[in-house]
Amino acid sequence: MTMGSDSKRGAVRGGFKERLAGTLAGWLIRIVGATLRMEVVDRCGLSERGKVEGPIIWCMWHNRVFVLPSARNRFCKWRKGVVLTSASKDGAILAAAMKVFGVEVARGSSSRRGATALKEMIKATKGGADTGVTPDGPRGPCYVLQPGIIKLAQATRTPIVPVHVEFGKVWRLNSWDRFHIPWPFSKVTITVDEMLVVPRNLDEDAFAAHCRKLEAVMRSGVQDFEESSDGDH
Repeated sequence: MTMGSDSKRGAVRGGFKERLAGTLAGWLIRIVGATLRMEVVDRCGLSERGKVEGPIIWCMWHNRVFVLPSARNRFCKWRKGVVLTSASKDGAILAAAMKVFGVEVARGSSSRRGATALKEMIKATKGGADTGVTPDGPRGPCYVLQPGIIKLAQATRTPIVPVHVEFGKVWRLNSWDRFHIPWPFSKVTITVDEMLVVPRNLDEDAFAAHCRKLEAVMRSGVQDFEESSDGDH
């Protein structure tokens, strides 16, 4: 491999401004999260210490991630975690925000540093850490699953845990995914779904079937799916 393969296209972006913005955002998320009335519907026992042994892959839609760090700290803080963020400046902001909660990050996406990020996630999983993936991020389309999460589950033999988030009162930003920010002191219901296990050896058709299955499970927990789908066309 030559030095040219680590070109601008593969470089991690973000500097002091992004780290500062992300840190401030992280504390905002933490403050708002502390006011939320969270209800957790746990279908796999993740919130019961010692019940789920070994790492898992958290799967959540990109526009739901605002509440997940606070929920993790409130209900299963003992679990180590690594989150995949893009190699862009936006990814640098998210990375800094996650560090406020003690969550490490792997930088990369399907378009930039994807192979490197996958290797870092595999390493983290083998070290016993949970990994968090937004399968429609970082650019969408919204609620359309990209196959990287299935590849990660195959490579690490780690089960996927779909996470659904339902908001009582919420702001929706004017972004590609209508990013959701809950009102302070509002109710948020988080459903931790049953684990999905992906076999290590899959042919092309079986791999595609697992992608469709996980996408269907994730979409089943979305109340604004039709609205968002209409907005994408």
